[in-house]
Amino acid sequence: MPPVKRVLRAGVLGTATALAGLLTLAGCDAGKDTSASSKRPSTPSKTPAASPKPPGTTADPSAPVEAESTSPKPTPRPDPTPTAVKLPPLHAGFDYQIGGAYPPAAGVRIVSRDRSSSPAPGLYNICYVNAFQAQPEERGQWPGDLLLRDTHGKVVVDQDWNEALLDIRTPAKRERVAARVDRWIDECAKKGFDAIEPDNYDSYTRSRKLLTPDDATAFITLLSRHAHARHLAIAQKNTVELAGLRSRTGLDFAVAEECGEYDECGEYAKAFHDRVVVIEYSDSGLRKARSAFGDRLSIVRRDVMVSTPGNADYVRKTR
Repeated sequence: MPPVKRVLRAGVLGTATALAGLLTLAGCDAGKDTSASSKRPSTPSKTPAASPKPPGTTADPSAPVEAESTSPKPTPRPDPTPTAVKLPPLHAGFDYQIGGAYPPAAGVRIVSRDRSSSPAPGLYNICYVNAFQAQPEERGQWPGDLLLRDTHGKVVVDQDWNEALLDIRTPAKRERVAARVDRWIDECAKKGFDAIEPDNYDSYTRSRKLLTPDDATAFITLLSRHAHARHLAIAQKNTVELAGLRSRTGLDFAVAEECGEYDECGEYAKAFHDRVVVIEYSDSGLRKARSAFGDRLSIVRRDVMVSTPGNADYVRKTR
């Protein structure tokens, strides 16, 4: 199985002003230090947290930008009344299988798998989708004007994973990007998943200040409404600095990578009332997460490639 990617990167430097405004609007403490993620290296040696990435071709970054005015005006999306959804069990056995599905170990009650996989029978199943960036092999499938471009017309790329950022700066573009992601959500629902895990919520931190936290929250709110309309719960993936906005965004629980390693588990636990599944990628991170939250959160240690049993890199530990 090809490598997968994770999303904890150096993150929120330069976004403090915009984030403070968001927190004020949401009634949160705008003075809170939101720079924890900035302590991380800009080129992480840490893990992948996205879906498998088989080799593929990418579109020409210099392709001409399609003028937005020539695109059909999107039909307004309905704002459905949130439907009751099934939430993940608290403090339950968990396995992170986004690098490839395999039979869960005894005691596992929650599994996260890529949208290309099928749910594990009888368990709580989370469906991974890459919602804010285009995977290399899928980049050419996106309209050119939905790829984020700088002032020179060059596509803005997440250099760690060669993923083009999606342009969610305007309501019209958010609607069009969401319409595509919604089809993946529909597939997850049809397969029988219980929830979705939209990755790269923090793409604004890699956007050269072209995207803002407000763009990210407005977009994920669209995804939340659609997920709920399909009777699916929806997770916040990482991005601890926006956890306090969950009531505004409609997110139901959190999928947190290395919150033990970076002392962030408490913020997720507070925001989501302990409904948090945690992936650590080191023994030290596992020890820290278990020491502080082992009796409250769902915690697993995986290898950085999120590989399958039989692979030389495979690691799965719960203690």
